[in-house]
Amino acid sequence: MQTSFAEQLAGLDLSGFTIGPPPVTQTDFPCAEAVAQTLEGVWSDLFALFSDTALEADAEDLGWGLVNLFHRAAERKSASVDRATDEVRALIASNDGSEILTHELETQIERAQCAEASMLALEEMREFAAALYMNEFGSSWKPVSSSRFNHGAMLTSAVVQGRDFLRARSASKKRAAMPEGTPVIFAGGRSRFPTDDEAKSFATNVWATLDKVHGTVPDMVLVHGGDTKGVDRLAASWAERRGIAQLTFALDRRLGARAGFKRNEQMLSLDPRYVVAFPGNGVLERLVIDAKAARVTVVDRRGPLGTSPKAKAPSSRQ
Repeated sequence: MQTSFAEQLAGLDLSGFTIGPPPVTQTDFPCAEAVAQTLEGVWSDLFALFSDTALEADAEDLGWGLVNLFHRAAERKSASVDRATDEVRALIASNDGSEILTHELETQIERAQCAEASMLALEEMREFAAALYMNEFGSSWKPVSSSRFNHGAMLTSAVVQGRDFLRARSASKKRAAMPEGTPVIFAGGRSRFPTDDEAKSFATNVWATLDKVHGTVPDMVLVHGGDTKGVDRLAASWAERRGIAQLTFALDRRLGARAGFKRNEQMLSLDPRYVVAFPGNGVLERLVIDAKAARVTVVDRRGPLGTSPKAKAPSSRQ
């Protein structure tokens, strides 16, 4: 669901009907403190159980699945709200002023209000669990094939799939699909480093660069490809820690060799303030060329270990 139920009702002709308050309130759901304490206790005990066992290698997958339980439950509640809204539209279209129709309309509205309240509570639980996942494994939690909307927190921690964003924008629902902000594109490929120290230096440079850009663009929305094994993962973890909303554009594999270039076009169509470029392949090089042609400032970090290519390497003594 991309708009609140109240916003959806506001777009309907409800003259002659009285909309009462939601039948449930926040006090009908577990409080935030109880949710946090319970999930922390379950998480701590569960992963302590896996430590130093054959299941330790599977801990991250199991942690992802635990967070996903709340995510899928929230999605089901969101779908219930959408179905109830469709029923409300149909009832209004067939309005004959009868008492039976009025009762059915009130029932559907109450059903949607209850589902929306449950959705918000489940999303809050998912966000608590996602924070525990982040602390445990050092990476941002994201669903496989859907967006991570967070309606109750003004979407500051949202991870929105690009296709959902573009669909919402074409339907004039951009504001509901993701928070207001200035897009900043982050791009880079998968890198291997011969030593742990070099890998840490690279990660440090990624975070330092993003911190610097964030200082210039306080309302930034991080736009990236959502690769869970490449440098995008470092950027996503940075955004999670800083509370920055993310917009991910996964490759459309149906396009074959055109997929990367199509993604470049989609990201640049957002009119970004900056393109932050780390080492990558030819698709990334084309992104940099197209960004410069569109007069978008490129923060170039394609040098050694994620540094500026213009930076002078330290001279070696003879």
